[in-house]
Amino acid sequence: QVHIVESGGGLVQPGGSLRLSCSASGFALDLYAVSWFRQAPGKEREGVSCISSSDTNTYYGDSAKGRFTISRDNAKNTVYLQMNSLKPEDSGAYYCAVAPRREYYFCSAYDSRFQTYEYEHWGQGTQVTVSS
Repeated sequence: QVHIVESGGGLVQPGGSLRLSCSASGFALDLYAVSWFRQAPGKEREGVSCISSSDTNTYYGDSAKGRFTISRDNAKNTVYLQMNSLKPEDSGAYYCAVAPRREYYFCSAYDSRFQTYEYEHWGQGTQVTVSS
């Protein structure tokens, strides 16, 4: 049975950092593309970052570029999102999602990288609040 769990959210001051974790059971995360999405109240869900089955192939949404880093620890079957220089507008529920896409360059090459129809499995989300 496939199960995805996010963790690491919390309350942080502007300029601070958080590291989100996405752990999976029931399948090997390293075979597939994994993305982080976020959703603020009253706003649409947006793609934040994507990592392909090739660990070196990543993609960042405009809001994440230069501040966030996505990575994998295959031994732990976990994907991370390191978030630095956090801003109040980064607040929201963060979701990890897995796409049944094994292309090494899915995240960089496909415009559909952040389309929700690409993603088959979702976690329950973890809340991030950036506030002083």
